[in-house]
Amino acid sequence: MSEFILVLDEGTTSTRAMLFGLDGSFHGSAQQDITQHYPRAGWVEHDADEIWFRTLDCARQAIEKAGGADRIACIGITNQRETVVAWDKQSGNPLCRAIVWQDRRTADFCESLRSAGHEAEVQRQTGLLLDPYFSGTKMRWMLDNFEAVRAARDAGSLAFGTIESWLMFKLTGGAHLTDASNASRTLLMGLGDEGFEPRLCELFGVPTAALGEVVDNAGPFGETDAALFGQAIPITGLAGDQQSATIGQACLEPGETKATYGTGAFVLTNMGGDIPVSDHRLLGTVLYQFGGKRTYALEGSVFVAGSLVQWLRDSLGIVDVAAQTEELARSIEDTGGVTIVPALAGLGAPHWRAEARGVITGLSFHSGKAEVARAALEAMAHQTFDLAEAFAADGASWGKLKIDGGMSANDWMAQDLADFLDLTVERPEFVETTALGAAMLAAVGAGLYEDLPTAAKQMRGTLSRFSPHMEDGVRAERLARWRKALAAA
Repeated sequence: MSEFILVLDEGTTSTRAMLFGLDGSFHGSAQQDITQHYPRAGWVEHDADEIWFRTLDCARQAIEKAGGADRIACIGITNQRETVVAWDKQSGNPLCRAIVWQDRRTADFCESLRSAGHEAEVQRQTGLLLDPYFSGTKMRWMLDNFEAVRAARDAGSLAFGTIESWLMFKLTGGAHLTDASNASRTLLMGLGDEGFEPRLCELFGVPTAALGEVVDNAGPFGETDAALFGQAIPITGLAGDQQSATIGQACLEPGETKATYGTGAFVLTNMGGDIPVSDHRLLGTVLYQFGGKRTYALEGSVFVAGSLVQWLRDSLGIVDVAAQTEELARSIEDTGGVTIVPALAGLGAPHWRAEARGVITGLSFHSGKAEVARAALEAMAHQTFDLAEAFAADGASWGKLKIDGGMSANDWMAQDLADFLDLTVERPEFVETTALGAAMLAAVGAGLYEDLPTAAKQMRGTLSRFSPHMEDGVRAERLARWRKALAAA
């Protein structure tokens, strides 16, 4: 009897295979790191073959834990969005390294399109801004800079895709498709379009023939090659990681909002069936699609969150493990005026300043590891506050905030968010809601539940709540320091 849902969770720094029961219970995982390549300042790359082989190894380990492939009812895939792979459909091999969502190498191309007056129309159609973050400009860069990519285009064998598309191709032995949530992050599909828009593809110089079919987020997308796991397993759920986390948090009604604190920080508010329009540099995106019908979200994307703590650990040696930041933050009353703007990869929403760089202000001889660590955690609330103001200005004020992701396990940070935002913050006991959302989608796609609300009711676990109690004067002083530091960045 099939008792488990297998989720392949393709993050920026690792790949995981996670086992869920049909009731949402977690039954273990296998995980491997993904090598980060930084060939130049602002460039970030992954080896697509490494992602595939490490994902395959993790999947096999998880299936063994489950007791064999016959115990797996279905597979869901969730992935780092915007990261682009170019591969040859005939050989199945990647043609160059994948360009990661954090990569800033196409900033000049984005500026040239912006200077030519294209941004307003691109935003109207796609909900996105002209920024290196998104996939389309990465595809163009690959075509301009790799002969192998151009040769595959000329031969008609070029495939472009985000990570879920790459894995679908490898798992099934040739299916080339992408789900609507990931497709909506490419700059190549209008929010109201069924598939990729030829005029947008022409603007960015990307051949439509190299792009996959746009499909729903749940359904029978194909089966794994039987040789991989001993028998074929249906793949029935696909979603970009932030959309998947929003589903995992059961933000299924208009106005419900979640924030995921992982490598970056991403806030999404469910906007229902109306295509969102932002006047404050937020993004419109597809939250999910069923039967061709779409539910949309308004999104604010922060590029650096957990990666700031990783930098404190790996580059500065301020902590040995990320969890030490909570202990250090609690050991002092305040940061002594230290403020960090974590623009190590530029500033995302609502600022969108690709050229911005990180700063630490307010340092004195009194400043030590504790002050810097606490300032790093405070930066999460500061960045989220900027997003809250932008969402409110776009008519999408938050009634409460549901948080998840690895950083959200930090109780000090969760309470600081509640205090600084002056909102109730809700956190599930199982904070890896990105994977849980993919499990919910796979369960619906496999017919195990009739719809997402039913799946969410059965599969979502218990919750913790954090209530605000910060004095207005303390909040105002921190906000003033943050804005002064932000100007310096």
